[in-house]
This record gives sequence, structure tokens and C-alpha cells, in this order.
Amino acid sequence: MRRFRLAIVAAALLGAFTVASRAQQEDPVPSSCIAMAQSLPNVVYANFTPQIAQADVAKGEVTITYVGHSTYLIDTPGGVRVATDYSGRYPVDPMPRVVTMNKAHSGHFTRTPDPSIEYPLNGWAEGGEPARHRVVVGDLYVRNVPTDIRTWEGGMEIDGNSIFIFEAAGLCIGHLGHLHHDLTDAHYAAIGRLDVLMVPVDGGMTQSLTNMSRIAERLYSSVILPMHRHATPIGEFISLMGEGFATDFRSERSVRLSLSNLPRQPTIVILDGV
Repeated sequence: MRRFRLAIVAAALLGAFTVASRAQQEDPVPSSCIAMAQSLPNVVYANFTPQIAQADVAKGEVTITYVGHSTYLIDTPGGVRVATDYSGRYPVDPMPRVVTMNKAHSGHFTRTPDPSIEYPLNGWAEGGEPARHRVVVGDLYVRNVPTDIRTWEGGMEIDGNSIFIFEAAGLCIGHLGHLHHDLTDAHYAAIGRLDVLMVPVDGGMTQSLTNMSRIAERLYSSVILPMHRHATPIGEFISLMGEGFATDFRSERSVRLSLSNLPRQPTIVILDGV
């Protein structure tokens, strides 16, 4: 049986979940990723993927391809392509309709995205307002959860980056971006369930491997896709995740996923090039 965990928290967290619920009501489509967080306001939701067919939502497979650095391509069953932390440095053909960007450094964004990209989504605040994206493109729904980033001067810039979440074929796919701090209970509430988690494992430019492994363990996704590795031995991250997570090294750069073929044990999948 697939494992899931629910951790009881203080009633003071109710406000965070209320905020998530209100945001959900304003979204253009219901988010299956945060539905459980809404219905259980006194619970921190780690992850639970029900092993049932969602006939009206979960059709076909999503293909995820590692491109380089923190850039993954996500191709939906309906033919929508998105690129994460898009910088334009890696050739992509065909060009994605949607790109998400973070500005920690130039490897994660571009000021001049290809004009054929219909939806260039920045993850940073502008004009004093946090980025807020709730975009439906074909069978893809994209939303973001703002986070802070370190400045070059050593301080923190509020809402300087975002965690982006992609919903397609009934799957919830999260990209942590260039995450510089621990997540709060409010963050976890806004994120909700993640079947697939893209996590940086550089060991320090974002956060330590210890911190990242704790975040990944709490999110408890079925599939964990490392990224942003640089020279850090991948074995260090794997060992910190512990025996509860299987490991799957692939000789190809792509993986095809659906609700029906998610691994029964949470699995770290290392695609070629990572």
C-alpha cells in the first residue's frame, strides 16, 4: 500500500489554510493539488496520491525531459509544452508555449524570451507586488507560490522567486526553483500535493543538502527529479533521503508519467545529464 502521512499542527495554522482556500476560490480552475489542504484545515498535508482513476482529468501521460541546469521540459497529453527556469541557453525545439523563470542568477531567466513564447511567466515581484500566476493553457494549469531569495549583499529579497506548480493529466508537478530558505506551513498549504518534485541539489548555492532533503521528505512526492547539481555527488542527496526512497538511474533524458504508473514507493529518478 502507498504510504501517506498526516501531521497534526496547532490551531494557529488555520489562518494559513484559510488563505490557501480563498486563493483557490479565485483560481480559474479547481486545483487538485491543494484540495486536501482545504478540506483538512488543522492538518499539515505532506502528500497523498489516491490510487484511483480520475477519468475526467487524468488522461494520457506527461513527458518530462531534462534539458540542463534547472530547466525541465514538460509536455502534456494535449500537446502543451512548458520549460522551467528558462534562460534561453539550451536549444529547445519546438519552442514551449509557456516558460517559467526565476532571477536568482542569469541561468534561470532571460530578459529577452523568444517572441514565439506565448506565456513568459516571471517568478519575482514587480512594483512591490508578489508574482501571481494562475494560467490555463489547453490541458495545463500553471500557478506559483512566491518565496524569498538572498541578495548579493547578503540580505533577503521578499517574494524574489517562486515555486511553480504544473497540473496536467491529474498530476501535480512542482519545481522548487532557486529556493533559498525553509518552507513555512503556509507554503506547504499553498503547494498542497506534489506527485512529482523537481529539487535543486547543489548543496549550498540554494540550500544545504540536509535542508533540501528535509523539504523533499516532507513533500513526499512519488517521483523526485534532482536538478541544479553542479559538482555535488548525487549519492550525498540520495543517502540523506534514506531507505524510504528508492533510486532509479535512467540512461535517457525523458520520463513518461501518469497517475496510473507512479511508483508505489517514492523514487528519486536521475535522468541522463543530471
